[in-house]
Amino acid sequence: MAASALLLLPQANVALAQTPDFVVTATRTPLAVTQAGSAITVISGEEIAKSSPKSIADVLRHSPGLSVTENGGPGGVSTVRLRGTEASQTLVLIDGVRVNNPSLPAGEFDFSSIVPTDIERIEVLRGPQSAIYGSDAIGGVINIITRHGRGTPRGNVAVEGGSYSGRGLRAAASGSEGGLSYAFSLSSYDTAGFSRYGYRIGRIERLRAWPLEPDATGRIGGSGRIGLELSPDTRFEIGGYGSLNQAQYDAAFEPFPDTASESVHRFGEGFARLINDGLGGALRSTITVSGSTSRRSNRDVDPTSWLRTGFEGDRKAAEYQGDLKLGSAGLLTFGTRFENETFRSQESSVLPFPIAERETNDASRNTRSAYLLHQITLLDNLHLSIGGRIDDASKIDRFATWRATAAYVIPQSGATLRTSIGTGAKAPSLFQLYDPLFGNPLLDPEYSFGVDAGVDQRVFEDRGTLFITAFANRLRNLIDFDFGSPTCKPGAFGCYVNLGRARTSGIEVGADIDVIPSWLRVRAAYTYLIATDATTGLSLPRLPKHLGRIGLTFTPMRDLSIEPSLVFATSRPGTLGFARELPPYARLDVYGDYRINDTFAAFARAENITDAEYQEIPDFGTAGRSFYAGLRATW
Repeated sequence: MAASALLLLPQANVALAQTPDFVVTATRTPLAVTQAGSAITVISGEEIAKSSPKSIADVLRHSPGLSVTENGGPGGVSTVRLRGTEASQTLVLIDGVRVNNPSLPAGEFDFSSIVPTDIERIEVLRGPQSAIYGSDAIGGVINIITRHGRGTPRGNVAVEGGSYSGRGLRAAASGSEGGLSYAFSLSSYDTAGFSRYGYRIGRIERLRAWPLEPDATGRIGGSGRIGLELSPDTRFEIGGYGSLNQAQYDAAFEPFPDTASESVHRFGEGFARLINDGLGGALRSTITVSGSTSRRSNRDVDPTSWLRTGFEGDRKAAEYQGDLKLGSAGLLTFGTRFENETFRSQESSVLPFPIAERETNDASRNTRSAYLLHQITLLDNLHLSIGGRIDDASKIDRFATWRATAAYVIPQSGATLRTSIGTGAKAPSLFQLYDPLFGNPLLDPEYSFGVDAGVDQRVFEDRGTLFITAFANRLRNLIDFDFGSPTCKPGAFGCYVNLGRARTSGIEVGADIDVIPSWLRVRAAYTYLIATDATTGLSLPRLPKHLGRIGLTFTPMRDLSIEPSLVFATSRPGTLGFARELPPYARLDVYGDYRINDTFAAFARAENITDAEYQEIPDFGTAGRSFYAGLRATW
């Protein structure tokens, strides 16, 4: 009954909070987790709500196969890498809308640009997924799904404060009536912060003649969506997300690394979607018009110069997706997409001598895509999928990708065997192609080939799941900066070229087990990763061989929960080719929640209780022992 109902839901962004055993990102349609051949992790809205409002990056640490780097605390550039691939090779979606930033050099997504609002769930799909999502999905896909309105109107407000003069606010309202549904949320956070450069790094602080100056951050974001049933067979949705992030930062260049620089980033995305069930319910047609925009302005300041730069990146797209039920022959998903990307940048100087604002980049491109995915179930328990996609981006070679998956369910033992194999591709960014100094219009797309296999096992009388996945990826045509390549423009000291190859492989282990019902729950994620430059044999930077998180949830009484969690990472190279390593670390956090009555609850967080000193990026500090507390009202 649940499966047939889910087939009536819209693609890629449906409300699944009440059906946690289903995902949508794996195949662009609702799918039971046990039928997914690809490795996928779901981070629930409940877990997200318990996290700090200052960063969504910390929430993503709950997923295996994923590493996060944050440039010196909240508001600093935050990037995510899946299975050892680059941040630019991870596709990020918000409610099915592509939000990778065309104005960044490699087209990656900066997670500091979003504030956790009323997020219903995050699905992390690992492995090459370009066959269904196109460019950028080499390492995988992260789909952030905001809340859908349903049922009786509900609302909540939460406020908190704590260390580093941190203050946070969250508010949300959602519900439905008749054929109308709605959900709106707002979130803000600001902090006096600490110096991004050198904070709690002894060898730097000891050499300073004066104290490091703190770098403050202020952020606000909001999301909203409205759904309307136009008829029994047709539904219309509109939604979007917007944020403003103001952050001070340090350039970290000698001889003045601790600078009074500042960045302002405005980000937004939105969509309008029409879903129609035709042919007696056999064909679902979805038409989506979407867009995203990024506006960044930087003021780089040090005693010798004052430079202002601005970066604008926009993406507009229109897409049709059809989902055709073939009865016993399965489900056929097909579609076509048109996308336009633009990138523009300007700079002006005040010191050492004023110059007028000048344009440094103005580029755009169109991409046309078509894809096909067939899913079928054989012998009741064998779930197969195979699909492919062609992407035709202007002025670069057309590229094709494919993917096949299999999942075999063994009902008697509660086990699911999974495997997937496929290719990924990433088109060169507009900056890499067309920057007047360093661009190279002769660049080819990056490519990958990946395979994984694993098993999910239900345990403790179906009260939890253990999983293990082994994976391997081969990447070629990687784009990197090369000094003095003959393909560079005359007079340039270097440019981007296709010269890299890399190999990544490893094992992902996870657990989510209700060990003692209503008293103790265990969640754990661990990744063993080997990531090397295939040309030099050197380990790729900032990727630990061992990375993990283990969290416990104690419920000693009905209205009280206590949740300690430990994040750990072994040593890893700070930069490719440099002998210096970032040391290992372990960070212990504790979250507590006490429900006062049906409306109010008090909560508190203690972060980095042991005051561990560690770095995610060389010479950039991280927060010390921190405490936060707040009050939440729900009605």
